[in-house]
Amino acid sequence: MAVFVLDKKKQPLMPCSEKRARLLLARGRAVVHKRYPFTIRLKNRVGGEAQPLRLGIDPGSKTTGLALMRETEGELRHVLCLFELIHRGYQIKKALQQRAAFRRRRRSANLRYRAPRFNNRIKPKGWLAPSLQHRVDTVMAWVNRLSKSAPITGISQELVRFDTQKLENPEISGVEYQQGTLLGYEVREYLLEKWGRECAYCGTADTPLEIEHVVPRS
Repeated sequence: MAVFVLDKKKQPLMPCSEKRARLLLARGRAVVHKRYPFTIRLKNRVGGEAQPLRLGIDPGSKTTGLALMRETEGELRHVLCLFELIHRGYQIKKALQQRAAFRRRRRSANLRYRAPRFNNRIKPKGWLAPSLQHRVDTVMAWVNRLSKSAPITGISQELVRFDTQKLENPEISGVEYQQGTLLGYEVREYLLEKWGRECAYCGTADTPLEIEHVVPRS
């Protein structure tokens, strides 16, 4: 993993190797500026030539990968640093549920005439759930943090969407996406046709059948 380097005026320079960073620190030409990500600051240098760097982002629901790369001619890129952000979406969700439980108990304690709170709050446009907004804020915070430590000239983000219907039928297009296996069927009739009007477990026929639920709705 490369070490971030700042000049005398705290402007980002090209990252260097760990060996070179140790030599600069041992010879007194640099000092430790930050522990994480590990960054050194040169004592006697201002400015310098910097090669173009690109920050790659691979977003995910639980973890997001970051890669700092040096751009070269062609499609080959030299990776300098790799990071993995572990999101706190589940912890945030649990904390909000606990807070809601505390509020529910407090508001239901003999307060029958209290004005309702749930129907006089409007969510702003573009609102995201806190567990989702956390992902965006965390990634943006680290992009800004790395931009202050390295001369980043470009950002690439992987946007992947899987078309599961096209995996099953490569020729699908247009309105065919709306014509799935349930087209022309009610759910009950579809299930009866699918299982041959027999019980899916024991194969019994000529008996009243119902759609399976954890608790039968009938």
